[in-house]
Amino acid sequence: MPKQYRIDINPDECKGCERCVVACSRNVLEMGDTLNSQGYVYARYRGNGCIGCRHCYYTCPEPGAITVIEILPHETNQ
Repeated sequence: MPKQYRIDINPDECKGCERCVVACSRNVLEMGDTLNSQGYVYARYRGNGCIGCRHCYYTCPEPGAITVIEILPHETNQ
């Protein structure tokens, strides 16, 4: 079974630069339509399709804004 991943984005760390959206080859990130506590529109994960390449993570200039998480088999059954 291939590995599965998800992306967690901390809205308050995101500054809305869209670098992660552009860097994602799978198009699983998009810009949202709500503002974070600092007044920026932030990126969000569409919910599936992440392959774990971490291009979004490495291109993001904000430490802690993006986390790529491997979904373990026992977590998918819940």
